[in-house]
Amino acid sequence: MYFLIILTSMLSMVFGPSKLIVEGNDTATFNNIISNELLFRIGTVYDLIMFVCVVILSLALYVILRTVSRNLALLALLWRLGEAILGCLSVLSSLIILRLIKGENYSVVFETEQLQTIVRVFLDMSSASISIVLVFLSLGTIINCYLFYISKYIPRILAAFGILSFLLMLIFAIVNIIIPIKAFMAFGAPAILFEIIIGIWLFIKGVRVQ
Repeated sequence: MYFLIILTSMLSMVFGPSKLIVEGNDTATFNNIISNELLFRIGTVYDLIMFVCVVILSLALYVILRTVSRNLALLALLWRLGEAILGCLSVLSSLIILRLIKGENYSVVFETEQLQTIVRVFLDMSSASISIVLVFLSLGTIINCYLFYISKYIPRILAAFGILSFLLMLIFAIVNIIIPIKAFMAFGAPAILFEIIIGIWLFIKGVRVQ
């Protein structure tokens, strides 16, 4: 699940709808989506698969870590489920955009410029939701890593790295809500690296349990 989440998120960033958005030009963005509808839909599917994987991963981590602390493991599970729900609402926004663009009824009611503005509102909503998704992701992962740390199911240095990485991600997400900044990779790179490493570790070594 870690591998699939990383793969689909990377595919979404490289080939997804974000490539069709032209900042400050609603008309160009609107036309890009119309001209590349299949790409837009594929990017939406990438996101949907990613959040399905988040649910499966969250359940798996809960099953492993509930023996350490049932309440904390449940809290982490709920935060990660919150992440998945918010993420799916973002996916829904993308599908609504397609309905607005392709629906003949909407083109009768709204002028083209009005439709373009509405599409921009939904795109902005989807973009704004990312910071909230990152808050839930970070909180859930920090708890999971803390439980890994005290249980010694994985090397403590790896668990500590996860805590610090997602604490940095959490700070970025909160700051980005207060003062929008475009520095995701600077703050998010350690978290991505952690997920790759722990994915490899769990796949090869598993967890040390009695």
